[in-house]
Amino acid sequence: MNTSPIQQYGVITANYWAFTLSDGALRMLVVLYFYQLGYAPLAIAMLFLFYEFFGVVTNLVGGWLGARIGLNRTMQIGMALQLIALAMLLVDKSWLSVPWVMAAQALSGIAKDLNKMSAKSAIKTVVSDAQQGRLYRWIALLTGSKNALKGAGYFAGGALLSLLGFSGAVIALMAVVGAGFILSALLLGEDLGRSKFKPKFRQLFSKNAALNRLAAARMLLFASRDVWFVVALPVFFISELGWQHTEVGSFMALWIIGYGVVQSIAPRLSRHASVSVFQQATAFSALLTLTTALLIAVWLLFATTQSVQNIVLVVGLLCFGAVFAVNSSLHSYLVVKLADRDAVSLDVGFYYMANAMGRLIGTVLSGWLYQQSGLLACLVSALLMQIATWWVTRKIA
Repeated sequence: MNTSPIQQYGVITANYWAFTLSDGALRMLVVLYFYQLGYAPLAIAMLFLFYEFFGVVTNLVGGWLGARIGLNRTMQIGMALQLIALAMLLVDKSWLSVPWVMAAQALSGIAKDLNKMSAKSAIKTVVSDAQQGRLYRWIALLTGSKNALKGAGYFAGGALLSLLGFSGAVIALMAVVGAGFILSALLLGEDLGRSKFKPKFRQLFSKNAALNRLAAARMLLFASRDVWFVVALPVFFISELGWQHTEVGSFMALWIIGYGVVQSIAPRLSRHASVSVFQQATAFSALLTLTTALLIAVWLLFATTQSVQNIVLVVGLLCFGAVFAVNSSLHSYLVVKLADRDAVSLDVGFYYMANAMGRLIGTVLSGWLYQQSGLLACLVSALLMQIATWWVTRKIA
């Protein structure tokens, strides 16, 4: 189809948004439904083990694949795999064992990262190297709007489980993903993001020292978020505060939406002509560490007053989300800035491989630490990871 690169990117972005909505809903659906069935926090975390693990593999291989066959095809493959993953959850309840759901989540993880890699890589092809301000704004808008939709998905997951039951909710998500798949099949062209050369498989790993350090910082950053956010927090809200499924889904949704809004306006909050983007990334990494340290300190200060502790947790989570959002936007901009234009999907894929590794580490630790020692242990672990993030970020430039 004869369309401009920007129009092609618009189609990929629309598909990415539809996929993200379904992905957020599916995650909340699985957490709430399997906790309702009596699964322990660590068992719930293990349901996402292959989701995160195959995200690591997919980002690495998917970048190479996108450079060879084009980002349109990687997007379509991702949508098709998500439909299969959802269909796997429509079996009888007796089939929904941990291995079966882990397999379905593995396919979903592959699908999600193929979509993300395609969308993030495509933007490099439609913005010139001289337009760094526009590049940062577009990256921030894409990332922020994606997370706002993921937050809406969290709300949808809790609401659909209450209204339609597990199977009905899964069917509704399949309709959303199916519409995106049809749209991409009809409108996407063939050459977006395809490299002029055919990269060898051994070229998967980046030789750019700055990009390698950025990838390490990204891994630590997202592990520090997910170690308390993914499993520990929803289970804490249900088991300790007595919240209902819809309440948990709504709160998590509002948090993600707010996080996405802050990401979208991050260029206004962080860019200063006299300060390099690398210095900005270091400063906001330090601010995130300070935010988590203050949350832990105030949490301990009111250890004997649970009602106040709960307020501290909610307010602290909101502050953490705002600062984390700016950190995430700065990282997302930096990887596209540092990426090789003719092999952008290779560099972006390598970077998001590290991102997925961080989520994998954080997810497993979230379930294990919460089950062993509670939410405070998850917060302390997050703080240690953020200190390491700050130290690595200082060395990127």
